[in-house]
Amino acid sequence: MHRILIVAIAASALGLAGCDTMTPDQQVVAGGLTGAAAGILTADLLDANKEWTIVAALAGAAVGSMVARNNVTDECAYKLSDGTYRIAPCP
Repeated sequence: MHRILIVAIAASALGLAGCDTMTPDQQVVAGGLTGAAAGILTADLLDANKEWTIVAALAGAAVGSMVARNNVTDECAYKLSDGTYRIAPCP
């Protein structure tokens, strides 16, 4: 099970290499999926039960979808509660 998750994370990391040409909405989706995968991997590595794995996936998706990074300009797009984005330098 660990090997499958590690391969899935590695594949998603390679897929994110094309994020430079994505729109902010597409980056939100990609960030959410990557965050969820990272949450699941972390829960699995910590031998969490099913409930905590779901919580970790949801938390990872929430965090991953809130920040989109432009690697060319080194700026981040932060999604606001009203549906707009704030562009600022990445921390």
